[in-house]
Amino acid sequence: MTTEKQGIDIEDLYLSFGKTEVLSGVNLSIQPGEFFAFLGPSGSGKSTLLRAIAGFGPRPKGSIKIGGVDVLDLPPWKRNVGMVFQSYALWPHMTVRENVGFGLKERRMQAAQIKPKVEAALELVGLSHLADRMPNQLSGGQQQRIALARTIVVEPKVLLLDEPLSNLDASLRVEMRRELLALQRKLGLTTIFVTHDQEEANTTSDRMAVLDGGVIQQIGSPQTLYDEPANLFVADFLGTANILRGEVSQAAQGMVFTTQTGEVLPIDASALGKGSIILRPQNISLTKDSGARTIAGTVRHREFLGSQMRYLIDAAGIEMVVDESHIAGAHRFKAGSQVNLEINTDTAVVIAG
Repeated sequence: MTTEKQGIDIEDLYLSFGKTEVLSGVNLSIQPGEFFAFLGPSGSGKSTLLRAIAGFGPRPKGSIKIGGVDVLDLPPWKRNVGMVFQSYALWPHMTVRENVGFGLKERRMQAAQIKPKVEAALELVGLSHLADRMPNQLSGGQQQRIALARTIVVEPKVLLLDEPLSNLDASLRVEMRRELLALQRKLGLTTIFVTHDQEEANTTSDRMAVLDGGVIQQIGSPQTLYDEPANLFVADFLGTANILRGEVSQAAQGMVFTTQTGEVLPIDASALGKGSIILRPQNISLTKDSGARTIAGTVRHREFLGSQMRYLIDAAGIEMVVDESHIAGAHRFKAGSQVNLEINTDTAVVIAG
């Protein structure tokens, strides 16, 4: 099975349902062969954007180019994209083999040509031995593989995945996302994966776009977005974030950040004025010692998460989350303990405004 890598370029895309604008000025370039994720909460516009690329829904304003060709006025069946839906949408009265070959049959391909293509697609997803079964005889994971096989057998330029793992249980989701990524790498298909699950996006995508309110908030690799969020929404959506509001000012010892409750921390910042600093839980340590980079607090609660112990700390009226790696027999602070939070300000992200 051969595939042709195609990039996607979206320019000034706007889309409304009636008077409600759901996509607002989307600009995005996805590289040929890239595994790209649209990540965001429910109602953020990620599935609407995916469907706009596929050609479903109302016609947007702007430009959508696949392989340099503007497809905005083309119907879905002429865009040569393959889409896997959340529900899998398998025909219940057809066998696995018939389901996979359906798209080729609709393209009026000869039976002699269809058979080897279907067999190759089933081989790719590891389900050749189930070719004569009906969909209701398959597990959720197997149905998802068949939906993938049915999509890739027509050799699309782009693979679109609309939350395809959401119907699977947690352990199977982990297994299937690994298989999905391995299949994408093998085929080299440009792939867009829509999810609200940051772990799925982090573990599969080369890059991702975080959406909120129909607007792309930031684009980048998962690690870049986590370490260098562009705004408070991205910081808070991607993992747990401690957000301290206050002001950056110049002091005798250098730049400092003064929180709303009067705590002063040295900070590496390029601009003065009001803003926020973002601190990840693993970049804070609990200690009995005090210093220039510490904030006093009281342990309100702790949670054992297996690999980590998570503390909720009241620090001068600010709730802070601190994660410590779990080591058997290590000292743990109890609820009510007075502690100091040692801040690794070198890892803090400063957001102006």
